[in-house]
Amino acid sequence: QVKLVESGGGLVQPGGSLSLSCAASGSIFSFTAMGWYRQAPGKQRELVAARFWEGKTKYSDSVNGRFTISGDNDKDMMVTLQMSSLKPEDTAVYYCYVENLWGKGSSGADYWGNGTLVTVSS
Repeated sequence: QVKLVESGGGLVQPGGSLSLSCAASGSIFSFTAMGWYRQAPGKQRELVAARFWEGKTKYSDSVNGRFTISGDNDKDMMVTLQMSSLKPEDTAVYYCYVENLWGKGSSGADYWGNGTLVTVSS
């Protein structure tokens, strides 16, 4: 069974920085993408950043240039989202996800973390 464990998040002042990490447990052979979505109150969930299996990355326009996603595909399947120059509009629950994961007990399924709250406020 694959599980995603998120860490990081919390309260930060505008202009500050914060880091989120997500570790995927289980025997994983490959996936299409691993990254983060976020959902602000009253808004739809939106993609923030994704890292593809081959190493390419993708960012939403609203965070491009301020956020950086990194990770590797060794036995410790993890992605880290480094967020800088944070704005109040970045306040949301951030969800880690893995798309199209293949491994022991998983044949192309998608997985989600429980979410971690990021609050940007003075």
